[in-house]
Amino acid sequence: MPRTGIKAVLKLLTLTALFAGWSQSGQAASRIKDIVSIENVRDNQLIGYGLVVGLKGTGDSLRNAPFTQQSLAAMLERLGVNIRNVNLNTKNVAAVSVTATLPAFARKGSRFDIQVSALGDADSLQGGTLLVTPMLGLDGDIYGVAQGQVAVGGFSARGQAESIERGVSSSGRVANGAIVEREVAFDFAGQPSINLALKNPDFTTAQRIASAINGAKGAGTANVLDPTTVKLNLPQGYSGNIISMMTEVEQLPIAVDQAAKVIINESSGVIVMGADVKVSRVAIAQGNLTIRISEAPQVSQPNAFSSTGTTQVVPRTNVQVDNSDSKRLAVLQSGVSLQDLVNGLNALGVGPRDMISILQALKSAGALQADLQVM
Repeated sequence: MPRTGIKAVLKLLTLTALFAGWSQSGQAASRIKDIVSIENVRDNQLIGYGLVVGLKGTGDSLRNAPFTQQSLAAMLERLGVNIRNVNLNTKNVAAVSVTATLPAFARKGSRFDIQVSALGDADSLQGGTLLVTPMLGLDGDIYGVAQGQVAVGGFSARGQAESIERGVSSSGRVANGAIVEREVAFDFAGQPSINLALKNPDFTTAQRIASAINGAKGAGTANVLDPTTVKLNLPQGYSGNIISMMTEVEQLPIAVDQAAKVIINESSGVIVMGADVKVSRVAIAQGNLTIRISEAPQVSQPNAFSSTGTTQVVPRTNVQVDNSDSKRLAVLQSGVSLQDLVNGLNALGVGPRDMISILQALKSAGALQADLQVM
């Protein structure tokens, strides 16, 4: 075969491989573990009240925050320090709320992060240390104990005539600042069946999940209860070993289906359109009458050595009218895709604000075949 023929074959094979890769990436499926959550496997919210000490004069004013003074006095008395009839006037202490999320299956002795937020009039928690704080659940039981150095992302600096502030300095985090003292009991391995909850409920996606599991583990293993729930029964051969089964099931690929939606945030001008958004045949025109008036006054000086002339301000006014003559009526064919819709709107030269109005008008006209949600 001539060299030119060999080069042509190699080029053809290369292009074929590239298109095959693009096709596979375009049809890439999601794993089951990424689109569902397991019922009863959940985090738990914790809250606590504590004191942050070691602040450099940026803490609470004890006169304006009596709860801080009471907490400080109670803490010192528990440590054997008697401060009765003592006038406390420190600015190095701040009362804070401590919040955290206890991970699922957290065991005694494991650590988790906490968030610290000022309750009083403290200016900054920078450089402070959180004292031992019990972390309570909704049932009132203590599930963890928090303590540690507070890391603040923002900062503030003030002088007599100027101040500067970046971020929020009245809240911060303590990485691994809490230790689990009480576990949330849940016998996951002993469950005869579990429910998979879809993060985005959909009939089609739920049925695809059940079909994929039944195809891999046998018929009757998974049943669709509703658009949100797929019940997973423990098949033969996995008795008492649901962990192994879930490890295999959560790796199954699923082609996720989604409803056609257009999400609009009018305050920020953000528009998000799903891939399945379609538009019926419609004509769109956009244009506004804009009048711009600019003033550029000039100063008229008299000639040199003039005894009668005076300096005067001569007005100069420039009026421009833009009636958007360059904008034309655009026709979108029936069943156009998302890319065609975006290209058509961009061809009109419209910005996000005008595009929002056009999408709302399309929906009112019945031409937008999607659910329009305004945030």
